[in-house]
Amino acid sequence: MIDRDRLTLHEEILLLALRDEEGTIASGTNYSYALGGAILAELILRERIAVEDSGRKKLAVVSDATPLGAPLLDECLEKIAAASKPKALDAWITKFAGLKQLKHRVAQRLVDRDVLREDEGRVLLVFSRKIYPESDPRPERELTERLRRAMFGYDTEVDPRTVVLLSLANSAGLLRQAFDRKELKRCKARIEQVVNGEATGQAAKQAIEAMQAAVVVTAIIPAVITT
Repeated sequence: MIDRDRLTLHEEILLLALRDEEGTIASGTNYSYALGGAILAELILRERIAVEDSGRKKLAVVSDATPLGAPLLDECLEKIAAASKPKALDAWITKFAGLKQLKHRVAQRLVDRDVLREDEGRVLLVFSRKIYPESDPRPERELTERLRRAMFGYDTEVDPRTVVLLSLANSAGLLRQAFDRKELKRCKARIEQVVNGEATGQAAKQAIEAMQAAVVVTAIIPAVITT
């Protein structure tokens, strides 16, 4: 079952993507594909999904269909279980990234926990939209500190969840929202080391594979859409 006091990877990704005061997504990010990758990685880390090597692609297969008690994760787990044949990781990431109201569904859980608050903003002074300013800054401060420790090598071995979070945040352009450009330049080599799984144990291997698939989707899909 889900630990109600612990943020999921997709909740952490959304926190990094949202501008704290405005409650809107920072421009220049591919956060939706990072969310899709985070959902799949969460299912892998919670041992509901395993990665199967088909030779050409990495496939997602259900290893345990027991619900986690989290509606969004359970819905995605059911979709994988109901598929007529195993699909590639990047196919599921694209599907999850395109779920209806994904941002709002993830944000609502953070609102329920008083991490965010739901408000209404205006576009061009005419159209209204939901925005999610930060209500409690502590969760984001804590996850930023986790990332900092991984990025600067303060922790010699990085835990699997932080590896995946760092990798997704880096690929989606979210680290620029939390860290100074000079800081990121200074620890570029260390980030690559963590992303490649050189600073973690075997337990993260499958989740890292899912994350790497998310990185590919994050980089390619937006480029295809704009051409």
